[in-house]
Amino acid sequence: MKSYQTLDEIQSDIKLGLTSCRSLVEGYLKNIQAQSHLNAFIEVFEQEALEKADIIDSKIKEQKAGTLAGLIVGIKDLICFQGHKVSGGSKILQNFESQFSSTAVEKLISEDAIIIGRQNCDEFGMGSSNENSFFGSVKNAADITKVPGGSSGGSAVAVQANLCHAALGTDTGGSVRQPAAFCGIIGLKPTYSRISRWGVLAYASSFDNIGIFSKSVDDNARILAVIAGQDTKDATSSSQPVQNYRAQPAKTYKIAYLQEAMETEALQSEIKQSIHGRLNKLRSDGHTVEAVNFPLLDYILPAYYILTTAEASSNLSRYDGAHYGHRSNDLHDLESLYKNSRTEGFGDEVRRRIMLGTFVLSADYYDAYFTKAQRARTLIKEATEKILRDFDFIIIPTTPTTAFALGKKSKSPVEKYMADLYTVQASLTGLPAISIPIGKDNAGMPIGMQIISGAFNEAKLFAISNLITNQLQQQI
Repeated sequence: MKSYQTLDEIQSDIKLGLTSCRSLVEGYLKNIQAQSHLNAFIEVFEQEALEKADIIDSKIKEQKAGTLAGLIVGIKDLICFQGHKVSGGSKILQNFESQFSSTAVEKLISEDAIIIGRQNCDEFGMGSSNENSFFGSVKNAADITKVPGGSSGGSAVAVQANLCHAALGTDTGGSVRQPAAFCGIIGLKPTYSRISRWGVLAYASSFDNIGIFSKSVDDNARILAVIAGQDTKDATSSSQPVQNYRAQPAKTYKIAYLQEAMETEALQSEIKQSIHGRLNKLRSDGHTVEAVNFPLLDYILPAYYILTTAEASSNLSRYDGAHYGHRSNDLHDLESLYKNSRTEGFGDEVRRRIMLGTFVLSADYYDAYFTKAQRARTLIKEATEKILRDFDFIIIPTTPTTAFALGKKSKSPVEKYMADLYTVQASLTGLPAISIPIGKDNAGMPIGMQIISGAFNEAKLFAISNLITNQLQQQI
């Protein structure tokens, strides 16, 4: 089937009679089957998607179709869809069927998007390589010996490999932006509270966001405009009005980049060179580009992992074998029900983070770790927002390296945690951030660049992202 870059192209071809929603679904289903070795999908809604396509094709003929008609989208296995399984990539929720749909999914369907399936992910969103899934590792379509990034690796690969046109993931500490960088596509984490979290399996509630994968900046903006907004079911969702994210034209910007982030030895040389190349191009085009110091960089990763593991310890306590999900057969009393069900149901990384979170929340260590991490979070937020009062954007790498080999970092959790080095700043501060592809390394693996803006400035974020991607296309 034709590989479309934008929804506009799809809708134009449908209008001209060159394709239809059914033809699109059939094409994606063939691609999913042909590339099943990537392990991007846990479940494909084949018959349902075809039936939905026929309904929307009729609505298009009657000129009654929604704004997303022709969009075939996948959803991460942390996002609820009524009447469909949702497991969070975990054995403990294997075969659990959702009783309701997330608000984001409801909004997509209301505008005639078609949900084609649920996509593989690191268990409960805990991972940076998509190797922590109960359903097996996902492979990067650019090189199947490499990881796709995580935790939303299945969603990223599905868009990368043309198994669907766009996808919803979740981003707690970089789980949309990091796999987007590894797979060479667009990945957005919006402002915390911009999209309702209703119907998302919780990992760390003060960090969790629904994020968007797409091939184009424009499609990302279109999807955000549909799924953003206040939701009475989510008390943390913002009442800020939803903008037309496609409307803002690019202008001359003031751009900061973090000197410490660009000078660390952990940063792969090709990534550093590519980002400096983009910064130099922006400078030559008349934009102000300046290096700024951010001495708190070393505190970002520890603060993030202390706080998120603490929240995970609390949120995942509901999976106890008593109410729903996996229940051990090795039961002797109530204590063995809890212990054995959770030990059997959770994978190694989830158990590790629950134990770390329980430790930092314990009475003897609460002030020494959790309270100090909260203070560090406040300082990081204030320092980041201070920069953004003087600049429109902060540009930093999305990842310290390009996609690494499957199994390479499995023996060292700390090495994997370092993959989140650059993405957790936007997560701690709640600010919107986007990863855009800006080239490839010497091995042909994609390189991503991350742009952070002020709260609810997604329209500006899309504008500069379009500006940069257009520059790159002109150079090809």
